[in-house]
Amino acid sequence: MRHAGTHDIETPRLLLRRLTPADAPAMYRNWANDPAVTRFLRWEPHKDETETFALLTAWEELYQNPDYYQWCMVDKATGEVFGSISICNGLAGEPEAAATWRRLGFDISQGEWEPGYCIGRAWWGKGYTTEALNAVVDYWFTRTDSTWLACFHAVGNPASGAVMQKAGFVYDHDDIYHKFDGKPVPCHTYLLTRDAWQARKDTL
Repeated sequence: MRHAGTHDIETPRLLLRRLTPADAPAMYRNWANDPAVTRFLRWEPHKDETETFALLTAWEELYQNPDYYQWCMVDKATGEVFGSISICNGLAGEPEAAATWRRLGFDISQGEWEPGYCIGRAWWGKGYTTEALNAVVDYWFTRTDSTWLACFHAVGNPASGAVMQKAGFVYDHDDIYHKFDGKPVPCHTYLLTRDAWQARKDTL
């Protein structure tokens, strides 16, 4: 599979760029410390800014890898960093998910790539996540030769499913993902193929 790595993406309202350790204060303040933001995510709220700084330092090292995709969302009007969006190989540590995709007839020899996102509460309900997800999906299908993307959300978080549908993802099946502490979370899984993405682009 041809990978592209993380490069800047611009939308009408957003700059999506690499995160750096210098973004730790904004990340901690705007979303990483908030239990309401992390409620349905795999990770727990950060205890302090030092934890956020350590994470971003580790992420900075990963940007040299062509298969690493992690952006922050920057409001171009204010310069504020208020969220993040990524595409990662969702099969890591999820053997049940791998078995499900094989049973459904999907080729997962090069992984099962899925977007994930979170933004601060002050920016909810303004369409920013949909704008970012559409841009990242376009980046993925334009810059890589992947034929599909998956996306999932906790059953208890239908707002995230609405974002996926607005970006062209279609419900496919139910599954289970696990938080980093091992807790299972029932989820709805969505799918977007390259052909469906292209057909959607042709009609917009």
